Amino acid sequence: MKIGEASRVSGVSARSLRHYEDEGLIVPGRFSNGFRDYCQSTIDRVLVIRSLLQSGLPVRLIREVLPSLTDGTDAGTEVVCAEFLHEVQGYRDRLAARIAVLSDQQAALDAYLREARCTDL
Repeated sequence: MKIGEASRVSGVSARSLRHYEDEGLIVPGRFSNGFRDYCQSTIDRVLVIRSLLQSGLPVRLIREVLPSLTDGTDAGTEVVCAEFLHEVQGYRDRLAARIAVLSDQQAALDAYLREARCTDL
């Protein structure tokens, strides 16, 4: 299927599909006229990529783990190495720390708003 249909089917913009290709995450086929040709397995891979990006993983980590997630076997979890899992855990921990800081800031703003509302009355 051409890029427009692939975009519609996957829910990913044509621009994002081109970006995934530029990043080496997908390799669509080509029609004789040079247009991209997306098969169902490429669309399935795009859906995995989108899910991983939405979870916040950087492209560098996705590129590393993607082959084991989309090779069509159940061995994916066995292939993922401890080093990758350590990197994902580190990323998750940094994200949790950022969330904690934002929560503290939110609590401080809530306290300020409560105090400001009490003094306005």
